[in-house]
Amino acid sequence: MLARLSLAGGTLIFSALLWGQSSTLIADLDERISSALIASGAPSVSVAVVKDGQIAYAKAFGKANIDENRPATADTRYAIGSVSKQFTAAAILLLAEQGKLSLNDKAGKYLPDLTRAREVSIRELLSHTSGYEDYAPQDYIIPEWTHPITPRDILDRWAKKPLNFDPGTRWQYSNTNYVIAGQIVEKVSGQPLVAFLREKIFGPLSMTTPGEITDHEPADASAYTRYALGPPRLVAREGPGWMFAAGELAMTPSDLARWDIAFLGKKILAARSYADFTREVKLKDGKPTHYALGLELRDINGTPVVSHTGEVSGFLTYNAVFPTKGLAVAVCSNEDGISFVGPLARQIEELLLGTAVGPELAQVRGILEGLRQGRVDRALFTSDANAYFTDLVLQDFAVSLQNLGKVQTVTKTNEQLRGGMTHRSYRAQFEKKTVLLNVYLMPDGKYEQFLVEETI
Repeated sequence: MLARLSLAGGTLIFSALLWGQSSTLIADLDERISSALIASGAPSVSVAVVKDGQIAYAKAFGKANIDENRPATADTRYAIGSVSKQFTAAAILLLAEQGKLSLNDKAGKYLPDLTRAREVSIRELLSHTSGYEDYAPQDYIIPEWTHPITPRDILDRWAKKPLNFDPGTRWQYSNTNYVIAGQIVEKVSGQPLVAFLREKIFGPLSMTTPGEITDHEPADASAYTRYALGPPRLVAREGPGWMFAAGELAMTPSDLARWDIAFLGKKILAARSYADFTREVKLKDGKPTHYALGLELRDINGTPVVSHTGEVSGFLTYNAVFPTKGLAVAVCSNEDGISFVGPLARQIEELLLGTAVGPELAQVRGILEGLRQGRVDRALFTSDANAYFTDLVLQDFAVSLQNLGKVQTVTKTNEQLRGGMTHRSYRAQFEKKTVLLNVYLMPDGKYEQFLVEETI
């Protein structure tokens, strides 16, 4: 049973609570998500959070369709774009478990007419190290994409071109890789890809909403884009066949979270398959790619993250799993052309990880919050830095930073030694603008420099 209440002129849908968590945490999540949505101007956002093996939070904010004044709910479906790739990779791994193929098999074993297919392994396809040229690099919908196409047509046009590089020697994102992988799944399994996924993954996990993005349902979120800094505009969708195994799925964030729960619990694939799934693929010269099989690998202040983003016409998605924390976050929005979903996800992750973000970022953010109010804890700074922060300087900091709205996230971007000090760079995202922080610390931990610099 869903309950509704109005929020800032929109509608907020409750479908679950953070079991065992304080009402303060729930309120903080609600406030951050709703504030970020309002600041962005996007039509809607839907968020699902996994904690302790359960969907602990699932709420939607804003409008699934603006003209119809139709609210987004936790049951509203969104296109998830390239987050679909991990399902294609999982299908390959399931077939490998059945002994029907191997990650080391060459693509030419199944599709011999593609360029240098007998040199490119399935693992290289799934890790974007094959060299096949991307057929869909644009971040807007081009006229050709509105007409139907078959996956085979895509391969005939793009996978028969010369490779962009020798297999395994570089990393370059390419949707073509996943069209090839999807064709291999269909050839080996004897089933359409989505039918295979329904049988092997969606059904067993009680994921009831996944389907192809071209199978529109009346309750789905409508697709919007933005031109420069303009308002949301309805936008055309890709025609049948274009996204295929590279980005064809639509579902609710809650169903995406059910997949994340299975991922955390290793419930669909065997343990050895999850090891392959999440193992970084290195280049032939040993250099890192920070990519596994349809999954990006990184960490947030020492906490490992397995994640991927997705974009198709009118939709943005972010999905992240924190294996050592038992957490997962899925965020979907129905407007592209705006940097919104990623920064919002970082805010949510920062809140959920709590002290896992580390005292360093907490202190930097605290200093920034103080400067926004025109004050500074002088015990944290050297005599040089305290001399820098005159009354005039603090006044200018306060006035200019307050104009940017609230601090949303602070992320460290670089650290190096210089002049006997530690030099650190950060990106601080406010509601209205992102700025750079240029910081020097002495060996005793005191700040010799804390500058806020504009970025373009």
